[in-house]
Parts: sequence; C-alpha cells; structure tokens
Amino acid sequence: MNVHPEATLADVADPSRIARARRATRVIFLVAGLGVSAWAPMVPYAKARLGLDDAQLGLALLVFGAASMVSMPFVGWLSHWLGNRLLIVASGLLMCVALPLLAWVPSAAALTATLFYFGVMLGTVDVAMNAHAVDVERLDGGRLMSGFHGLFSVGGLAGALLMSGMLALGMPLVGAAGSLAVLLVLLVVWLRGDLLDDAPAASQGKKAPLGMPHALAWLLGLLCFVSFLAEGAMLDWSAVFMRDNRGVSPASAGLGYAFFSVAMAVGRFAGDRLISRRGAAWAVRCGALLAATGFLLAAWVPSMWVALVGFVLIGLGASNIVPVLFSAAGRLPGTSPAVAIATATTLGYAGLLLGPALIGFVAHASSLPIAFGAVAGLLVLVGLSAKVVQS
Repeated sequence: MNVHPEATLADVADPSRIARARRATRVIFLVAGLGVSAWAPMVPYAKARLGLDDAQLGLALLVFGAASMVSMPFVGWLSHWLGNRLLIVASGLLMCVALPLLAWVPSAAALTATLFYFGVMLGTVDVAMNAHAVDVERLDGGRLMSGFHGLFSVGGLAGALLMSGMLALGMPLVGAAGSLAVLLVLLVVWLRGDLLDDAPAASQGKKAPLGMPHALAWLLGLLCFVSFLAEGAMLDWSAVFMRDNRGVSPASAGLGYAFFSVAMAVGRFAGDRLISRRGAAWAVRCGALLAATGFLLAAWVPSMWVALVGFVLIGLGASNIVPVLFSAAGRLPGTSPAVAIATATTLGYAGLLLGPALIGFVAHASSLPIAFGAVAGLLVLVGLSAKVVQS
C-alpha cells in the first residue's frame, strides 16, 4: 500500500484480514523461491540440448540476472501507480509461463530471450512482494520481514529438490517444468484474494506525486550491495575455495554452500523474534560482524572443519541483514515504499551480479583467502553503518 497508513488502516483493521494478508505474503515469497530455484536443475539440460559452450551459457545467465536488476526501478514506479497486489499476481502468473518455455526453447537466442523475460518477471515479483511485506509488517505491528525471506529460502531449497526429484524419476524436462509451473499458478491464484488491495482506487484518493528516492534509500542500497556480494561469494566461490584451498574432493565441495544455506534459513526464521527484542540496528551490526568473522575464519584457519564453521557463521550473520534493510527502506519518510525498495534491491542485485566477478579479480591478483578477507572488511563497514536502519 504505497499510500500513507492513516488513509488505509481503517480498511484493514480487522485482525483476520491482516492475518490473511500475512499468510498470502508468506506464500508469494515461497512461490518466488520455488520459481527461481527451479531453473538451477534445468541449466545443464539447456547447455547440452542447445550445444552451448561455457561462454554462451555465461552470457545467457548474465542476461537473466541483468534483466531482474534493470527492471526493478521501473517496477517501483509501476507499483506506486498500480499497486503491489496487481503486480504480484500478474508477474507471478507470467513468471510461471517461463518455466516450461525454458525447458523447450530450441535455440540459444530463444533461451537468452526467455531468460530475459524470466528475469524481468522475477524482478517485478521481488520488488512488489517486498513492498507488500512492508505494508503487512506495518499493519501487523511486529517484525515479519525475516520470516518472509525465510520462506523464500525454503522455496529455493524445495524448488531445486522438486525439479531434481521429478527428473530423477524419469519425467521429461518439459513435463517436470510444466508440472511445477501449474503448482505455482494454483498458489498464486489461491493467494491473490488475500493480498492487500493497494490500487489507487482503494486509497480513496490520488497517489502522491512520485519523487526521487530518499537519500537514505541509496545508502541502504549500498549496504544491500555488500550483503548480496557476500551471498554471491558463497554461491559462486565456496565450492572452489573448499576444493582448491582446503583439499576437499570435487564431489564434496558443495558442502560449504549447503552449510551456509541451512544456517541462513535458520537465522531468518529466528530473526523476527531477535529483532523485536534487540532492535534492527543490533541485528545489522551483530550480523555483519558475525559474517565477517566467518569469512576470516574460513580464509585464515587451514582446516576444512573450521571453514565449514565459518560458512555457518556467514549464513547466520547475513541472514537478517537484507530483510532489515528492505524493511527500513520501505519505512523511509517522503518516499514511496516500492520506489525505496526498488532502489535497495537494484543495488543489491548489482552486488550479487558483480560481486563474484570482483572477487575473482582480487583472487587472481592475490589469492581467494585474501578476497574473502576483503569481503570481511566490507561487512565490518556495514556493521559500523547499522544506525541507518533506525530511521
């Protein structure tokens, strides 16, 4: 609801209505996680089917991420004028169409175009669902954002497992992708009636003129950049680090990211209660310093087990930083929540896209442990900037 709270609180004061909106928000975060992770098991199939080399596949994947990032500023504008509910439902349904298309496309050009479309839809869902989550959190009166992001993490795990399981049972790729797409369509159709009605007509007045994002939105976005960079480091470099620097076999090198992912999910589900007790600034400060400690332990203690402990600390520490930053962006005065969140998510996704490459350059010039140490230094800066979320 990208309008002032006093204009709409009367319409949603019923606790049961807020509870339904809370449930619907959890479901859309789950749907988004399922959708984005379903693509991961399809990547090797697409590469083999289309005869792509590593460079061609890398370009297609870059288009996917870039499409999500560049669409987000426009989504903030659309959300301000059309409402989060319309964008969540429309983009959620359109996202589902991409899954069977990705399993079927007959050429590299078609794959790239479909990934661009898929990325735009995911970017739209991402901004709109986070803006909607800020509204629900404000109306509920408690801390909910970390739990919402926890459901996204669960969806990410479940989507990869569901796709992998169907493929392991011998289901054709198009059939598996289509089956998951149908499930997601049913979930979106089911939740649509419980989302908050935040269209302009629902606010009993015209939308306020749309201005530039609050200056603090850019600062929050830069902090998101660092946090997403740390997550990207785990996604793209943890297995390489375990194999090349800790002597783990290639078959077991992915354990580091698994430890990180489980710790992040656990941290997010525990996060709302901790943040309610200790405050948002405390969560960012302690989380950033804990994650920095994890990077330093993994990088400088020559032990596989200590590295795994470090990855757990990174997951726990980073788990609540982005949810707190998004929540803070959505509460900034004088700025549409969707526009502020779009600013933060755009810079955050830039960290996810560019961060692994930057780490690679640093590692090439020095070593991967030194690159991890540099990430730890950036996280310390995030911790020192934690007071910004009190606004």
